[in-house]
Amino acid sequence: MSQPSETLHALCAIARQVAATEVMPRYQKVVAEIKHDGSLFTEADLAAQRALQKLLPALVDCPVLGEEMAQDEQEMLWETCTDGLWIVDPIDGTSNFAHGLPYFAVSIALFRAHRPVLGVVYVPVLDECFAAEAGQGAWLNQQRLPFLGDDKQLKHAMAAVETKWLSGHLATRIVTVNPYHSHRNYGASTIDWCWLAAGRTDVMLHGAQKLWDYAAGVLILLESGGQVGAIFHADYWQENPWHRSAVAARTPSLYAAWQAWVQANK
Repeated sequence: MSQPSETLHALCAIARQVAATEVMPRYQKVVAEIKHDGSLFTEADLAAQRALQKLLPALVDCPVLGEEMAQDEQEMLWETCTDGLWIVDPIDGTSNFAHGLPYFAVSIALFRAHRPVLGVVYVPVLDECFAAEAGQGAWLNQQRLPFLGDDKQLKHAMAAVETKWLSGHLATRIVTVNPYHSHRNYGASTIDWCWLAAGRTDVMLHGAQKLWDYAAGVLILLESGGQVGAIFHADYWQENPWHRSAVAARTPSLYAAWQAWVQANK
């Protein structure tokens, strides 16, 4: 397939629409509030989620699980809607958004049987729409994301690393004996997946992502030819879906070296 399907193209249009009507008009104009878990949310998060809850079932008639929902409702939808479930993060990187930092995205995924089949991450400040469909490939603004098969060594790699949720020993090792060239943490997991798929970074490590943090991004990486596992399971999908670790790389050779280092240092 040289171009995204009509459904995936329509999903990209929805992400762009919601960003244009609900997110960007509020950028640098809203005050953040604090949720019970200590994370931030804004009026823009709520408005974008409401818009997605209206638009997505008209594209594929499935319930919508959003970050800005009560936890018990999220868990109920995840357990019962295995035939089809939209999973959305209306604004990933809310802390960035609320502080005027231009690194945030609208993330949308369609899951069936607890696996992603469609995924879109739209970064409005850059006007970059990453998209993927299971078994069909991944794209950035309708340009196919190719498999990047160079043989870069781990010591030369650029890493995206979130240390906050890593275990004590691994967290210490990653900052004192890091095996790569350099690392970055920009504060929006959904974009981290996409930048890995695009080759802007080479490897990624995260200790515990929420469902909406990886729902679209992991599909985009896998469909671009990348690989993913977890810290405590070789099979990424065996991890707790609400707190899933990620050890990922954009090529098989980098993944093998990166996962080996993580396992030896966890």
